[in-house]
Amino acid sequence: MNDSIATPSAIPGRLTRARRALAGAPLTARFGMVVVLAYVIVAVFAPFIAPYGEVEVVSRVPFDAWSAAHPLGTDQLGRDFLSRLIFGARNSISIALATTLISFALGCLTGMFSALAGGIVDQVLSRFVDALMSVPDLIFILMILSIFGSSVPNLILIIAVLTSTRFFRISRAAALNITSLDFVEAAKVRGETLLWIAVHEVFPNILPLMLSELGMRFCFIFLSIAALSFLGVGIQPPTAEWGSMVRDNAALFSMGDITPLIPAASIAFLAIAVNFVVDWLLSRASGLQDEV
Repeated sequence: MNDSIATPSAIPGRLTRARRALAGAPLTARFGMVVVLAYVIVAVFAPFIAPYGEVEVVSRVPFDAWSAAHPLGTDQLGRDFLSRLIFGARNSISIALATTLISFALGCLTGMFSALAGGIVDQVLSRFVDALMSVPDLIFILMILSIFGSSVPNLILIIAVLTSTRFFRISRAAALNITSLDFVEAAKVRGETLLWIAVHEVFPNILPLMLSELGMRFCFIFLSIAALSFLGVGIQPPTAEWGSMVRDNAALFSMGDITPLIPAASIAFLAIAVNFVVDWLLSRASGLQDEV
């Protein structure tokens, strides 16, 4: 049965089920949620948390040591490293999240449309996606960025299009199982458009699976942006970004200073936390499918 239309009386029941699901979540999933929430709070309130501005030069000494004024020292230009780290959370997470959401919307809509349309439309879209997926992502991204420039809009658009192919494949496969059910056939008989059927009938029934994929794709995009910035073709200076902060301060390793490892550890810690939550969502989605 389609459960896509929520009545006012159904909303409290769904909230109750959500609370029960969170109460039954394993310790790793709860830990991941707490970590993700902490990162989000830091990202949202970065201007109020950071002791200095994102690009403010606060010391005449590059790579100044840790001190009370600068708890993590300064970077190669004398900017406060802790402030750059905090603003880096805002920039890295917001750009990765925006890219993921664009990719999610593009891939899900085209995947569901392909499954509902069928025939030659499905074949053309599927073969186009196969062609995109056959090219290694990093090579393709580097090639496009070298042509059009390493601006943030270009970075978001390129990664979103490439990552949407994964959403397309999964949403299409899941939608094919839904399109043969009675409520979808009834919507077609009523004369509803493919877009209406996709949004109101198919999407709510594949949402749990797509949300788990959303988390996995966020990790992939987040790590890809950090890697590109480390290579110098991602988010460009003076914008703070964790991948570029590791590269710009790598000289500290030769001085026995572990400061550049802090943004690298921040990247890894967030990726691990998101994966904990995604694993739980996957198990929840599998359980719901078994119940159905």
